[in-house]
Amino acid sequence: MIGFSVQTELLLKQRQSLIQDRLRLSGRVLAIDLAQEFNVSEDTIRRDLRELAAAGLCERVYGGALPVSPGGTTLTQRVGLATERKAALAASAVGVIKSGMTVFFDASSTNLAIAQALPAGIELTAATNTPLIAAALMEKPGINIILIGGKIDRLVGAAIGAKAQRDVEALRPDLCILGACGVDINAGLTVFEYEDAEFKRLVARNSAAVLAAVTNDKLGTSAPHAVITTRECTTLIVEHDAPADTADIYSTAGVAVVHAGETRP
Repeated sequence: MIGFSVQTELLLKQRQSLIQDRLRLSGRVLAIDLAQEFNVSEDTIRRDLRELAAAGLCERVYGGALPVSPGGTTLTQRVGLATERKAALAASAVGVIKSGMTVFFDASSTNLAIAQALPAGIELTAATNTPLIAAALMEKPGINIILIGGKIDRLVGAAIGAKAQRDVEALRPDLCILGACGVDINAGLTVFEYEDAEFKRLVARNSAAVLAAVTNDKLGTSAPHAVITTRECTTLIVEHDAPADTADIYSTAGVAVVHAGETRP
């Protein structure tokens, strides 16, 4: 009996290791496909996925799982990463922003790059809950700045609590530039912090349009807390070398996809 238990445990670990390999290779796994491949029941696979998710090794979604989105670092730490790639995304995002708009800049190192890339002569009202972004906008004389306040979450780098949510309720931006930790056609836009998701969801749904600019490592991944569905994102700006089928995947949900270096369609 002991020998059988050890053998069963070995098979379980081997199967879960193979599931992680499939996630790395394919970017998504479906329970029904894994059950057929490993000749086990879907309930067994769902149990495997629950255990992997509990260990932080994947994110459960309906019917299967996604890789865990990169994250866990503070905004200040993220600012110094992949600066050239974020600058390229920012250059394309700036083309969507027009003088006279009211624009909300959500907490994100890429959104900080967008704020920094705004031309000196642009005139608009900019709201943000992120002190780093507000400081960057202060350098633009034509921009009126609304700083959403409250206690700053050090990981997010912004005010996201009850006071910030009350303050932002009165805003109706023309454009919300949303930050996200993961972007997936089925899981939508997701983040790691619960209150951050609540805040982002509120401002996004109060906005006439929503734009997200994301690096390749966030595409096809998911974080624990949902912000908005894919269909609620108006424009998605991706890197120039994003997977070739990205535009096809997201356009089915009505999202305009712009590769860095292109103009908006």
